[in-house]
Amino acid sequence: MAVEYIWGTGRRKTSVARVRLKKGTGQIVINDRDMKTYFPRERDRLEVIKPMRIAEKDKEYDAIAKVEGGGIAGQAGAVQLGIARALVKAHETLDPVLREHGMLTRDSRMKERKKYGQPGARKRFQFSKR
Repeated sequence: MAVEYIWGTGRRKTSVARVRLKKGTGQIVINDRDMKTYFPRERDRLEVIKPMRIAEKDKEYDAIAKVEGGGIAGQAGAVQLGIARALVKAHETLDPVLREHGMLTRDSRMKERKKYGQPGARKRFQFSKR
C-alpha cells in the first residue's frame, strides 16, 4: 500500500519549499532533519506549525519539506505557506479559516535591485558640489 501524500508549494523572498503532508502524528521534517535542529529559533518553529495549529490538525499529519534558497526566516515562511496550501488541498473547508489568519497569502516582498551609479538600491554615493 502506497503512502498518500498531499503536496503544497510555498515561496517567500528567494526561498522555495516543496511540502508533503501524510497521515501521522504531527512530526515535521525539513531537509531530512528534525524541525528543532533545522530551525534553532523558537520564532521560526512557531511560524512553521502555525497553519496546523490554526486548523487543529497538528496531531493528524506529518509534514516533510524540501526547502532551498534564501535565509532561515524566508525558509520558515515558505514552509508555512506550503503546509497551509497542502492542508487546504486535503480539507477544502479550511480555506476561509486559514485565509482569515493570512496563511494563504504569498508575501510578495522581494529585495529591491541595485541601481547603476549607486552603491545599493537606495543609497547614493556622497554628493560633492565642488
